Amino acid sequence: MTHLSAGYTPTEADTAFYRDNGYWIAPRILDDATLDLLRERHAAVIRGEYRTGRAPWSRNIEAGAPVDRLVKIDNSYWSDAAIARHLLSPVIGRMAARLAGVPSIRLWHDQLLHKPPDTGAPGNVGWHQDQHYWQCAHPANLLTAWLALDDVTEENGCMQVVPGSHQWGLLDASDFFEQDLDALRTRIEAATGREFRTVKCEMPAGALSFHHCLTIHGSGPNRSSRPRRSWAIHLMPGGTVYRAGTPADAHMNVALLGGADGDPFSGPYFPVLWSENPGRDSWEAD
Repeated sequence: MTHLSAGYTPTEADTAFYRDNGYWIAPRILDDATLDLLRERHAAVIRGEYRTGRAPWSRNIEAGAPVDRLVKIDNSYWSDAAIARHLLSPVIGRMAARLAGVPSIRLWHDQLLHKPPDTGAPGNVGWHQDQHYWQCAHPANLLTAWLALDDVTEENGCMQVVPGSHQWGLLDASDFFEQDLDALRTRIEAATGREFRTVKCEMPAGALSFHHCLTIHGSGPNRSSRPRRSWAIHLMPGGTVYRAGTPADAHMNVALLGGADGDPFSGPYFPVLWSENPGRDSWEAD
């Protein structure tokens, strides 16, 4: 899988940067052959071709429909063993564990993402904190590994983050679906009384960015002539538990867990990517 044969282990400086800023960009980990494979399988899932015979949890566009807007498909790894093998890599899990300072990392869920070339349709992702939608998970120490299948630039709608915003606490003024980024920015500044400074996460195909679940982030539209394809691999420390009675009780992972308040998110729907003490509770064994 990896461009770096044993993967890359974040240094002390890398982890300090993540703790201070709430994000970090890793080196390129995928070689060209793996990128080609994942691009082909990414397109196949969008077309509705599921090699395992199992559909993803959900998708916001019908199979075979024109790809003329942002595509988001949840738990795409269910549908293709090659996708699962790469998204659930221990290389990614080890990096995440190092950044989060925890002994093990499980999958929260994945999202296959596709921003089509410029169609004139709205294509922004509004400023938001992932934890706003994940309040059912406690403690709020989840993080996302965002895997780029294309070179990512401001022109094609790279992710932008607000450094240090993971230290601001959980905010009400965030909205993934808001298209007016400037108006949303003004609301967040008014709510927090803090300066809203953004950093563009531009990176080459095959690289990863990581961000904390409380880090404010969003993106503009794809104004290029090429698609921007990626996966968001949402991750959680082992021992993350279900907190009942929050606005996130409708989240798909609550249904998949089928548990009670205080139960850990564990088992086959939440496989282990990496652990200091590996056992059978992994996606290969499920």
